[in-house]
Amino acid sequence: MLLSCYNTNAIEAGLDEVGRGCLAGPVVAAAVILPKDYVHPVLTDSKQLSRVQRERLRAELQRDALAWAVAEVSNEEIDQINILKASFLAMHRALDAIMNQADGIKPEHLLVDGNRFVNYPLIPHTCIVKGDTKFLSIAAASVLAKTYRDELMEKLSLEFPHYGWAQNVGYPTPFHRRAIQEFGPCRWHRRSFRLV
Repeated sequence: MLLSCYNTNAIEAGLDEVGRGCLAGPVVAAAVILPKDYVHPVLTDSKQLSRVQRERLRAELQRDALAWAVAEVSNEEIDQINILKASFLAMHRALDAIMNQADGIKPEHLLVDGNRFVNYPLIPHTCIVKGDTKFLSIAAASVLAKTYRDELMEKLSLEFPHYGWAQNVGYPTPFHRRAIQEFGPCRWHRRSFRLV
């Protein structure tokens, strides 16, 4: 079972991102503050959950979280600053959204999935490798970020159906690479990535 908190004396926000390895679309991050005593029998890393489970959890988490936010960094920005910096920027934007919520609860400590992070002003952080399989707040962030991004890519696929984004959500599948070879990249592709 995943842990509810890392530092019992601080209000914690879990942070995670999705879409770093994609060829198209934004990178998306979420920040989530859960109640201290929060437990959930199913919640874990979004990649280990079915789509139905993720969608059900999305509604539950948005209802139960003390605060949450999702933010994105566009494919154009990714091309300008690189994907690692873009991932950190997306996390910072999600935190900015939480910090700017009127009368909302504010984090005192950050739990970040991964092994690196760029300091967020005045809030200490702890990086945790595979944190989305260890801490509920990080797993919650992974679910909210993934469901948001998957929904976005499915909407974009209506305009660009030949890339298969409704199925691959922008990841470099053989089908996606073949479609880029055949049709060329579109305005949602990351030009700094090796597309074919």
